[in-house]
Amino acid sequence: MATTAIVGAALVEAGLSPQTGFVTALEPFQQAGLGRATDVVFGGHDIATVPLQKRAEILTDGGVLPQGAVRAVTEQLDRVDAEILAAPGAGTPPSVALERLVADLRTFRNRHGLDRVVVVDVSSTEAPVPAHPAHRDLAGLRRALERGEDVLPPSSLYAMAAFEAGCPHVSFTPSTGARLPALDELAQERGLPYAGSDGKTGETLLRTALAPMFATRNLTVRSWSGTNLLGGGDGETLADPAHAASKLDSKSGVLGALLGYDVVAPLHIDNVPDMGDWKTSWDHVSFEGFLGTRMRMQVTWEGCDSALAAPLVLDLAHLLAHAHGAGLSGPVPELAFFFKDPLGRVPTHGVEQQFATLVRWAEGLGGGR
Repeated sequence: MATTAIVGAALVEAGLSPQTGFVTALEPFQQAGLGRATDVVFGGHDIATVPLQKRAEILTDGGVLPQGAVRAVTEQLDRVDAEILAAPGAGTPPSVALERLVADLRTFRNRHGLDRVVVVDVSSTEAPVPAHPAHRDLAGLRRALERGEDVLPPSSLYAMAAFEAGCPHVSFTPSTGARLPALDELAQERGLPYAGSDGKTGETLLRTALAPMFATRNLTVRSWSGTNLLGGGDGETLADPAHAASKLDSKSGVLGALLGYDVVAPLHIDNVPDMGDWKTSWDHVSFEGFLGTRMRMQVTWEGCDSALAAPLVLDLAHLLAHAHGAGLSGPVPELAFFFKDPLGRVPTHGVEQQFATLVRWAEGLGGGR
C-alpha cells in the first residue's frame, strides 16, 4: 500500500496519471482550496529491507502498477528510499524506541523544512491487546515506559511517537494505534488531530452503501454472510486468528448500526497466497419483503487492495495536515467516510451521509494550512 501510494503520487505529480481514486480531487474539495494530495515529501520506518524500486517492480509484475511506471519515476523513488529508515528492533526497550522514533520524525521535518508531518500507519494488522492500567492516563503511561514495561503494542508506540514529535496521526489498520485514553490525552495536550481506524476500501464500503437501501425501503435483512479471499502480506497476517480478530471486529460493526437491529452476519477471511495484492469478497444477503416474501441478493467484489487504498492514504494525510493547520485536535469524526471503525462520535455509518459530512467539514477548513 505504501509503495503504491509513493509511486502513484510521483506519477500524478509528473502528469503521467490522472487523479482517479482521490476523494480530494473531486470538485467540492477543489472549491475549498485544499490543493493536491500528491504534493508531499515521503519518509518512514519499515521492517522490510527490499529497496523501494524492487518492491515497485514486484507490484508491476502483479498488475498493480502500470508497465513503465517504475522507469518513469526512478529518480523520485530513489529519493524516497533514502528517507526510509529501519524500524527499531523487537528487543529495543520501549522508551529507547520511542525516543529514537521521535528524533527521526523531528529530523525529517527539519531537514526538509516542512510545516507539518503526518504519520500514517499502514503496517500489518496486530492482534488485539488487553487493557492495561497504564493505558488510562498519560502520566501513568510515561511512568510505565520509564520503568521499561512493555505496555504498548507497536502501533500505539508509533502513535505516541507521532504525538510527542508534534505530528498528526492516521491509523489505516484496525490495530490499537491512538485508540487509548492516555494517547488521546497526549494528542489533546499537543493540539494534534488524529483519525482512524481501518480503511474502508472494499466489502465494508459496499455494505455501507447497500445496507441503507434495505433500511429506507423497510425490507428486513435476515442474514448477511461474507467471505473474503486475499493474498499478499495481509492474507498471510490475517491467516493467524489472533490477528484476524481485529479485522473481523471492525468489519462486523456497521450492519447493526445501519439497519437498526442485530442481524446474523458471519464473516470469514481466507488466505489465498496466489491472489497476491488482489482480493475477492462474496456477500450473500437474505431479506424479507411484503407479506413475508423471502428474497436473496448476492454480490461479488473483486479489487486490488493497494490501488483502492493508496489514494485514500494520501487524502487522509492531506486532510489531517489541513485540520492541524486549522487548529483542530483530538479524533476527527468527520473523516469517518474513510474508515470501517471510525474514531470519535460518528452519527452514521451510511457512506452517502458520511460523504456529505466530509464535504461540509472540508469547506469549513478552506485552504488554510
